[in-house]
Amino acid sequence: MVRPRSREEAVAALGACAERGGIARGLGRAYGDAAQNAGGAVLDMTGLDRVHTIDADTGTVVCDAGVSLHRLMEVLLPLGWFVPVTPGTRHVTVGGAIGADIHGKNHHVSGSFSRHVRSFDLLTADGSVRTVRPGSRLFDATAGGMGLTGIILKATFRCLPVPTSFMAVDTERASDLDDLMARLTATDHRYRYSVAWIDLLARGAATGRAVLTRGDHAPLEALSGLPARARRDPLAFRPRQLPAAPAFVPEGLLTRATVGLFNEFWYRKAPRLRRGELQRLTSFFHPLDGVPHWNRVYGRGGFLQYQFVVGHGQEEVLRGIVHRIAGHRCPSFLAVLKRFGEADPGWLSFPLPGWTLALDIPAGLPGLAALLDTLDEEVAAAGGRVYLAKDSRLRPELLTTMYPRLPAFRALRAELDPEGLFRSDLSRRLGL
Repeated sequence: MVRPRSREEAVAALGACAERGGIARGLGRAYGDAAQNAGGAVLDMTGLDRVHTIDADTGTVVCDAGVSLHRLMEVLLPLGWFVPVTPGTRHVTVGGAIGADIHGKNHHVSGSFSRHVRSFDLLTADGSVRTVRPGSRLFDATAGGMGLTGIILKATFRCLPVPTSFMAVDTERASDLDDLMARLTATDHRYRYSVAWIDLLARGAATGRAVLTRGDHAPLEALSGLPARARRDPLAFRPRQLPAAPAFVPEGLLTRATVGLFNEFWYRKAPRLRRGELQRLTSFFHPLDGVPHWNRVYGRGGFLQYQFVVGHGQEEVLRGIVHRIAGHRCPSFLAVLKRFGEADPGWLSFPLPGWTLALDIPAGLPGLAALLDTLDEEVAAAGGRVYLAKDSRLRPELLTTMYPRLPAFRALRAELDPEGLFRSDLSRRLGL
């Protein structure tokens, strides 16, 4: 592990990558092996953590790649700005956001993170630093390229103006998957942010029942019913922190029975229809960030997150996969469905117009490997793909089908980095 603290130290750190290559790492929230490099170097980029400039009139930010979205929220919200895209955790770096081309609950409106990037400085294998802008091959290869084109050092991007640090949220229950998809299709365009939690243990007529949560940034006048403190400081950023998950969680805690009880409770406690509830930003976007080490609830065996997307017109494939997962009785209490909007230009960017489902599954579930291999094949046959930032087990022969721009990506890598200086366990496993 090498932790450069300046651009010069990052250039010097390339020397540590000669033997078995190197890969940049942010805050370690990728679920798979994208930032791992067995036997080689890993460059921890969190030492480059300076916010250089913020234009309070236009919302344009210039910052180092190691700056986290959490830090940006601390400095941007009091100025009336918010990051353009955030995933389910704010503890990711700007470099990681570009390298994985992250998406959020607003993709159907705002696209992925790279769509808002004006430029970035990229350290390439020859030791030079290039300023890369949208429209170039190098930009499209790096956005979603999982760190394999070079090391992002600094980025410039535009943010979103917001009136308060609260969200006005509508919540409703959907009785099954068809009901959920109909509601999303008919009314998603009314909301900037949209996500649905699905009960993947429900079967029969209730298969795919869900709680749909959508909203937008609350206007100042919506805070009139809140305590005086909130009204006095409507742009305050106050993340709430719960006690950490215990270090020791008994094996077998997450069984079909216990997860089934949780899912039943979560579905029943949700309102049939509630409009305009005020929620803090962190509660709406990052509920799990409030529980340190939440992953411990899966026990020592850990869990696997699986996320795929299929395009519009492939709804039957999505239905079939949800029914297959429900029939397999996967004890997943964290499963979310979203709609993606227009695809982004990155050659390996994950989103495409359609439906994306992400779910957590205990890693030791019997038959899990065979089940996911089958789902991979169905997704690929439907013109869909899995998300590389969350993958740890995809078979490489499916990759070109899922990512048709992969040959161009490989060719550009060979041109820029003929010795393969930038490598990771992910790149070796999938032949990237």
